[in-house]
Amino acid sequence: VGFVVHCENMPTVSVFKNELYEQMGKTYTDEEFDQLCFDFGIELDDVTCEKEMIEKEKGKEAAQGLSEEVVYKIDIPANRYDLLCVEGIARALRIYLLMEDIPKYKIVKPKNPIKMTVKPETAQIRPFVVSAVLRNITFTPGRYASFIDLQDKLHQNIGRRRTLIAIGTHDLDTLSPPFTYEALPQKDIRFQPLSEEKEFRVDELFHYYENVKENCHLKEYLAITKDSPVHPVIYDSKRTLLSLPPIINGEHSKIRLDTKNVFIECTGTDMTKLNIVLNIMLSMFAHYTAEPFTIEAVDVVDPQGKTASYPQLGDTIFKIPDAEYVNKLIGINMEHSKMASILQRMQLDASFDPSEGLTVKVPPTRADILHPCDIAEDIAIAYGYNNITKTMPKAGTQGKQLPINKLSDQLREVVAQAGYLEVMTWVLVSLPENFELLKRENDGTCVTIAKPRPEEFSVVRTTLIPGLLKTMKANKEQNLPVDIFECGDVVLQDASRDTGARNRRRIAALHYGTTSGFEQVHSLVDRIMQQNNIVFKGEEGLNNKKKVYEIRKSEDPTFFPKRRADIFIDGAKVGVFGIVHPDVLENFNLAFPCSIMEFDLEVLLRE
Repeated sequence: VGFVVHCENMPTVSVFKNELYEQMGKTYTDEEFDQLCFDFGIELDDVTCEKEMIEKEKGKEAAQGLSEEVVYKIDIPANRYDLLCVEGIARALRIYLLMEDIPKYKIVKPKNPIKMTVKPETAQIRPFVVSAVLRNITFTPGRYASFIDLQDKLHQNIGRRRTLIAIGTHDLDTLSPPFTYEALPQKDIRFQPLSEEKEFRVDELFHYYENVKENCHLKEYLAITKDSPVHPVIYDSKRTLLSLPPIINGEHSKIRLDTKNVFIECTGTDMTKLNIVLNIMLSMFAHYTAEPFTIEAVDVVDPQGKTASYPQLGDTIFKIPDAEYVNKLIGINMEHSKMASILQRMQLDASFDPSEGLTVKVPPTRADILHPCDIAEDIAIAYGYNNITKTMPKAGTQGKQLPINKLSDQLREVVAQAGYLEVMTWVLVSLPENFELLKRENDGTCVTIAKPRPEEFSVVRTTLIPGLLKTMKANKEQNLPVDIFECGDVVLQDASRDTGARNRRRIAALHYGTTSGFEQVHSLVDRIMQQNNIVFKGEEGLNNKKKVYEIRKSEDPTFFPKRRADIFIDGAKVGVFGIVHPDVLENFNLAFPCSIMEFDLEVLLRE
């Protein structure tokens, strides 16, 4: 009931028209609502009904008997998690229309708060958990459906299909706090899963979902924890299992329409995202409690014994001392005081002080606000894009291709005309492929990926050679000889750059056949130099303004001794070519001789 989310590009939220207007307290024609969405920065993608949607996807037979109630399909920005449910959309539009004030959330902490204790073993798989309680909530069928659907949307969106975040919601009155968050072997966990009639051991449950239960939507999540030696689990004080994250909750604490007190727990690997998800779940449904926007805190005790209270619903403060920053970004002329006024329409509580400028309080629902430029965007939306006066640019510019890209395209054509086929390989490689398999020492210049999945993509390449050799390995059944090349970027560490790394454009070519082809890659180097008006040392004649290249003895271990050479331009080393060492060929499972050349293109652009 209610919503569908498609996460391929922008999330599309489908909501019943009547339910949305009931929550907004106002009705519109479809055209009027379309314009309202445009003004607010979202888009009414389609006006349809459940029957029509299913008919398009599965045919007329599957759509028989379904509702013909009007459904709005609304495209929303991917980072606006507060708009993933009808409650969030209705509230945001009401505030935008000045029909409602920005809600103020109240956190209540009892004298003896509920505790969640985290066991050390959870560090092996999903180390973090946050929790909170919604007391005296009132569900209706529509609210209940929206509550369940929002969890699924957050799982698919910010939770990356539960790999980062998993949400569990429980009827607190069926449980006995305090709770423990543990990680146990699968064979040691036994419980009755949601919507099942008997108990399962976890390994039995995985087999049941994977091989027995038909059309099981949980099958895609099993791989997240299936091969782990331990599985996360949450128990209450009586060892009643609440949740088996990120797979399923227990039947015992199932939320029902008559549930009054809801315990929400979120587990995962990213604490920032956990806080966002918990805050969104609470803020979207806290106005259904007996005392609207009131939330009960839960204490989480980590394995080191430190206690933190959740939720953390404090505002994030941004200061914009100079109005010109915003005015230049948008192209308007607005005073600080006016900015503070219109930001209220975007759920941002702002104030102006002549000595400090604009102070903006960003509520926990607006996790998309990360920088003052995001606030400037909201000012533009509230001001109205159509109200921004069109002006001619103050400076005339002419677009053109970047010199390095132009040179790359020209050299691609030159090398292709020499009989080489262009390939495009992964920018990420494994550490051994980048060094050990090429017989090179790790010089510490490569950029390493944190927590890579899989390990074969653990570093950013510092040379194009592994990609060419892997391509040849995958195509060694082709008729010989094979000539391939690649023109692309490598990445090197550079402490002088803001990012700590820099890109370098390189070109590399490979000849693979029954003979080494050393003379072929050598002649290709000469041809590229000739096309760039670079002369061989000793042939410059009277024109000493031309760049000069030469080849010198190389010690590169990737290549065969005495069959390798370094390339120098005006005395600076720019590349290497030679016959690939037999050990390297064996490492890449290649049986025939191979020659490779590689050099840096960016030196060709230097004056």
